[in-house]
Amino acid sequence: MSVRDCPDPTVEAEPDGALEQVIVPRTSDVGGFEVARALPSAQKRLVGPFVFLDQMVPGEILRGDGLDVRPHPHIGLSTLTYLFDGVITHRDSLGTVQDIRPGAVNWMTAGSGIAHSERSPETVRQQGGKLFGLQAWVALPHDQEECAPAFSHLAQNDLPQVESPGLLVRLVAGELFGQRSPLATATETLYADIELAAGVSLPLESRVEERAIYLVSGCLRVDGQDHPAGRLLVIRPGETLTVKARQDCRFVLLGGEPMDGPRHVWWNFVSSSRDRIEQAKADWKAGRFDRVIDDNETIPLPER
Repeated sequence: MSVRDCPDPTVEAEPDGALEQVIVPRTSDVGGFEVARALPSAQKRLVGPFVFLDQMVPGEILRGDGLDVRPHPHIGLSTLTYLFDGVITHRDSLGTVQDIRPGAVNWMTAGSGIAHSERSPETVRQQGGKLFGLQAWVALPHDQEECAPAFSHLAQNDLPQVESPGLLVRLVAGELFGQRSPLATATETLYADIELAAGVSLPLESRVEERAIYLVSGCLRVDGQDHPAGRLLVIRPGETLTVKARQDCRFVLLGGEPMDGPRHVWWNFVSSSRDRIEQAKADWKAGRFDRVIDDNETIPLPER
């Protein structure tokens, strides 16, 4: 089977029986790098606690260049950064300096407020390199939106793996296939990096109510319909389904239990309260967030 046998990824497909929605991400520039944004979208605002999902479009970093996401603020969420290729240096206002590499996870909880930056390390700037990965935002439950900010990093070897012929699962968060990730989350959250060889089928457990598949590469068949890379496939709540790799595939299965009410998202702020977001805007503009260690630049508050 060739790539041409999958639908054109720029064309919206009608959902089939197991799927509630099929979302084609929109592209934009972040820190000098192209990203494809799957959440939030006009069709879907949340999948479980996930309110935001960006794919860093696979690309080359030229010698002398680099990713530069300057210091910026967050409230009311946890960020989950997971790479398939390359390296990013995370710095935050807690004093954390942490490189993230493929297979590891950076989990930053903003709570009442944190600032951080994401940049290419000096070795990449000198030599060039690649960058490919996902970043997600996970909304905090109402009673923990104002918790103290925190950061944790789990190396690839810290995450459970499930292997069988033609299958490799790396469990970043939650429980799946009899394994549980050590990553501590505020609500029941699922995030698994799954590789399937061409022709292999996989039943997907319905352990949490809301789930979606983000297809990173390959072509995946769901209920008789083929889907190409670069789509978010939102699964109907409680649906039991089996997927089949039409080509070698890599996808992320994510989701969790429904949130305890709607969330407002403005720029980098997430909250159940519009007034709280207005306060965060005023705090960032007035310089009341703590500074990021060893990074004196900032992204100014957007005009709108």
